[in-house]
Amino acid sequence: MSKLELRAVSKRFGAVEVISPLDLVVAHGEFCALVGPSGCGKSTLLRIIAGLEPPSSGQVLIDDEDVTGQEPPDRGIAMVFQSYALYPHMKVHENVGFGLRIARRAADEIKAKVAAAAQKLRLDALLDRMPRELSGGQRQRVAIGRAITRDPRIFLLDEPLSNLDAALRGGMRVEIARLRQSLGATMVYVTHDQVEAMTLADRIVVMNKGCIEQIGAPMELYHHPVNRFVASFIGSPSMNFFEADVRDGSGSDLVLRLADGSDIVVSRSASPLTAGRVTLGIRPEHVEFGATGDTGNSMPGVVQVVERLGCDTLLHIDAAGRPLVMRQPRDLADIHAGERVTCHFPAAACHVFLN
Repeated sequence: MSKLELRAVSKRFGAVEVISPLDLVVAHGEFCALVGPSGCGKSTLLRIIAGLEPPSSGQVLIDDEDVTGQEPPDRGIAMVFQSYALYPHMKVHENVGFGLRIARRAADEIKAKVAAAAQKLRLDALLDRMPRELSGGQRQRVAIGRAITRDPRIFLLDEPLSNLDAALRGGMRVEIARLRQSLGATMVYVTHDQVEAMTLADRIVVMNKGCIEQIGAPMELYHHPVNRFVASFIGSPSMNFFEADVRDGSGSDLVLRLADGSDIVVSRSASPLTAGRVTLGIRPEHVEFGATGDTGNSMPGVVQVVERLGCDTLLHIDAAGRPLVMRQPRDLADIHAGERVTCHFPAAACHVFLN
């Protein structure tokens, strides 16, 4: 386990700055996920950590040692890429132990480390197979096994599950979680899938346009997003948003007026604002059914689409001309497209963001 620290690290390609100067500390044994949309700079940042890309400014430190100028093999880092990058002419055990052979390790040591990695990743029965005889999930486990045998100071994983189908991704998330528990290693994991980040990471770094928007534990980001971007990126389905004006900011609660003239009362803890134009946000799972004719923190709507997912139901609603998603943890067999409903917004579940 090692500590990773980035100090004022930035990256420019010509006149284009793809990563603005940023600071980040990943503690010993921490699983840190970098998330954000395509082009936000997360993979470039990972390549800088690995030494595959030099920073334009700043320092990369591992265990307080400045490794900014070191070559990738000298940093004690193992990287797992989006593509499996297996050697097609080598069997699984040869692929897993290849890095050790290059490092001229003893044959007995290579055999022992390959066996240990295979046991952790449940590859024992596959060691004599060729890569073409493996499924996508098995190939990814081999790529991870090759990284394990190096006993790295830090694991870097760059969207390792993005090439897998949904069922395999779910299984591999469990595999990575188990591996992390058994190794106790420091890991930096890049993904655009917030579900992966929420289920695997100790802390999540949300990036946008080369900047860090927010850093925090998964549920901290879920419950207390600092801006609309983080609120929209963390949580699935995404948070509902409505443009609003502060109608009354003088009391213990904040009163917002929506475009259709309806008023929504939110908890004062949602925002210190007393006036101005804002965005009201509420997560689909927090929207409730209101009583017919209820005007308190409610708005009427018409169901457009019903998604029945088994354990829960998603309702896509036209609420006064604006799209709204409601999530209910049950099968709403009596709700169908075209029905009129009343959507209630609990004051304590609302978020308020500056425009």
